Amino acid sequence: MNLPIRDKTGKYLNVKETVEKIQFRFSTILLEKIVFFLHLIGCIPSHHVRRFFYRLAGLKIRKGSSIHMGTRFYNPLNISIGEDTVIGENAVLDGRERLTIGNHVDIASEVMIYNSEHNVNSEHFAAVENVVREPVIIEDYVFIGPRVIILPGVKIGKGAIVGAGAVVTKEVPPYAIVGGVPAKIIGERRNKNLHYKLGRAAWFR
Repeated sequence: MNLPIRDKTGKYLNVKETVEKIQFRFSTILLEKIVFFLHLIGCIPSHHVRRFFYRLAGLKIRKGSSIHMGTRFYNPLNISIGEDTVIGENAVLDGRERLTIGNHVDIASEVMIYNSEHNVNSEHFAAVENVVREPVIIEDYVFIGPRVIILPGVKIGKGAIVGAGAVVTKEVPPYAIVGGVPAKIIGERRNKNLHYKLGRAAWFR
């Protein structure tokens, strides 16, 4: 039996659909509060304090890794960061689908990593069921330059380098150097015996 309640497309909802919609709305509001709280935490000039609260919120951050100030998260629960990895200022890490960042990864400032996007051919565009979600994987020893955008479903292979301002729309092979919009292979990293450590991040960033 349908209730006198309609969704934004004008469809009348039954009891089950109404309960599911209410549950979804409450869970969405809770997540929005957590994300806003993490945004405030991101303004504290202490790596130790930020890491504590990020882990408390569900981020998986292994030892020696640092996330600089101003980083935004869309859902912390699906984000995993390996050892000795540095995330630059004002990055965007999308956790609406699985985001895996490996060990010794250097991500520069204002990098945006997305794993969720709208289906532009959808009739209702913004409806949850019409959003495309695909995991993003960044393997060990990758360097990502400033203001790079990484789109859903991308895998960046071990030791690859992504040049500043690139838009990565497809898989990047190990040790490849890519750049441009969309990103294309422009070279190859000569040293393939990578064993360096990034070390301590600046204290007050």
